[in-house]
Amino acid sequence: MATYKKRGHKPKNKAEEVEHVEENSTTAEVFNTLDEGASRTEEWVAANQKYILGTVGVVALVILGYLGFQKFIQEPKEQEAANEMFKAQQYFDNAVNGNSTVSDSLYTLALNGGEGKYGFLEIIENYGSTNAANLATYYAGFSYLNMNKYQEAIDYLDKFKSDDEMLGPLALGGIGDAFSQLDQTEEALGYYEKAAKAKTNDFTTPKFLLKAAITAISLNKPQVAIPYLERIKEEFPKSVEANQVDVHLGQAQAMK
Repeated sequence: MATYKKRGHKPKNKAEEVEHVEENSTTAEVFNTLDEGASRTEEWVAANQKYILGTVGVVALVILGYLGFQKFIQEPKEQEAANEMFKAQQYFDNAVNGNSTVSDSLYTLALNGGEGKYGFLEIIENYGSTNAANLATYYAGFSYLNMNKYQEAIDYLDKFKSDDEMLGPLALGGIGDAFSQLDQTEEALGYYEKAAKAKTNDFTTPKFLLKAAITAISLNKPQVAIPYLERIKEEFPKSVEANQVDVHLGQAQAMK
């Protein structure tokens, strides 16, 4: 069993003398090992100093380059794209809110531009890495959807990426509408379900739950439709869609 020995303790016999020598030897070995390790580290750093400094320099250049790109290239490009898109958005809004007889012409202007300003398609092409171009993709998709060009609508809305509470679900629901118009009902149901799940709010969630339920009924899937209709009734009783639930719920239950 190990025993405590005071500093300066002198061995009383031969056995303690041997033990004392071994302990001192072990301690010396430990410190020698540490010294050797430190020396090797210092030698390695000295030998590889230019590579270490070079690596640090490359990392610093990458960071500075990224910050410079954001400040002097990306930010001005974002502003320029947003300015260009103002007129296209104006055409789009007028098409949505105006006379249906001229809406196609306005959607065409929104897509292709007018009065010396870019349309959504040119903004996407020329400002592809910007948020404005991503938003232009959303508008282009709905422009095509409203012009009954359903495959083009799917292509553009599928490229749109957003975590926005409204725009993300609306884009998915728009793809569902396009598939529905193409009589690809299974695909439409899938996208309505995605749209309903994407975000939970009082506008898009009941809207696409109802579309999913109606589509499921058309596919003779009452077991899919009923939970969606019941959820609208329970969670969104004040929504516009809640007023239609009982009719469709009765229809779905009669199919079982």
